[in-house]
Amino acid sequence: MIRVAHVVTSLEVGGAQIMLKKLIENRNQAAIEPLVISLMSDRGIGERLKSIGIEVFALDSPRTLPTWRAFLNLRALARKLDVDIVQGWMYHGNIAAWIFKLFSRGKPKLILGVRQALSSLSDEKPLTRLAICVNVPLSFRALVIYNAFRAKAHHEALGFSRRSANVIPNGIDTKTFAPAEESRLRVRRSLGIGDDALVIGLVCRFHPMKDHASFINAAAVVARELPKTVFLLVGEGVTQSNAALVEQIRTLTIVGQVILAGLREDIPEVMSAIDIAVSSSVRNEGFSNSIAESMSCAIPCVVTDVGDSALIVGKTGLVVPPGDPQRLGQAILNIANKPLQERLGLGQSARQRVIENYSIASVTAQFETQYLELLRGSNV
Repeated sequence: MIRVAHVVTSLEVGGAQIMLKKLIENRNQAAIEPLVISLMSDRGIGERLKSIGIEVFALDSPRTLPTWRAFLNLRALARKLDVDIVQGWMYHGNIAAWIFKLFSRGKPKLILGVRQALSSLSDEKPLTRLAICVNVPLSFRALVIYNAFRAKAHHEALGFSRRSANVIPNGIDTKTFAPAEESRLRVRRSLGIGDDALVIGLVCRFHPMKDHASFINAAAVVARELPKTVFLLVGEGVTQSNAALVEQIRTLTIVGQVILAGLREDIPEVMSAIDIAVSSSVRNEGFSNSIAESMSCAIPCVVTDVGDSALIVGKTGLVVPPGDPQRLGQAILNIANKPLQERLGLGQSARQRVIENYSIASVTAQFETQYLELLRGSNV
């Protein structure tokens, strides 16, 4: 039995946290015994993990700087818990994982987890820049696992070790994220969308790196040619209370075609209601869960060339440069104007690509193989 301590910044729902949950839920229970340490609270996926018997420890550190009390609690856990591997998730979690290893009785192997591409330090907040700089020397004492090839290249260009590093993509639950006609109709009707309407979707939180503004500008390009198209935006902060977003939609006179659905819990069902999925990110995207989940639902995608998005999509969708709404809109039109059967065929090819390359079963197996190899001979 390999005992793995996962150290994560928080357990609030996000891409890294969802991947952590899936990795734990799909593990080989006869071989892997996980526990989780959150630098902040256990709210979010913590309750779900505890409900399936996983030990979860919360240090209750504030979102700003870690407290001395949190450090002492982490040190106490390191001295108390006997683990074989300590695995960090994201920059601050990586630092805490190294501290855990430092004070641990058994000196476990250390894995640093990097979950985003990073073209420039100047794009990051000061504390994040500091954490990244601290991660650089730590990378020479650990195995670094990236979730995207472009993330690996970006970080190695910043000085991260090239000696012991690997790429393991995010894993997708292809049973949960699957075409579902009943869900498609139910969600559409609940949102007031016609059964036969063409729906273009953007599923992500509102954040500058996601570039909602470019998506809305691209929507205006599409609407001029296909005026009955519906644009469905889903994610935290994507609501009628978002003044900047609402004003842009009003200025472009596409108010009647845009639905701001906000944060929803039924993402697999929502994705079934979409005909073409879009990712308009401009930076820092590593492996986009939203793209792969959409593809798993047999939806063709139009994405910007950020992170590993182009690699994920392959030949099943279209790729455009980031920050170019005109080309984004034209790419959406390119797929929208295809004969229905051809568009559906792209979606089926997209789903097959996810099944073959990004299923959660295969990704979990990659992590567990990495654990075994690390314990068998690596000196990190």
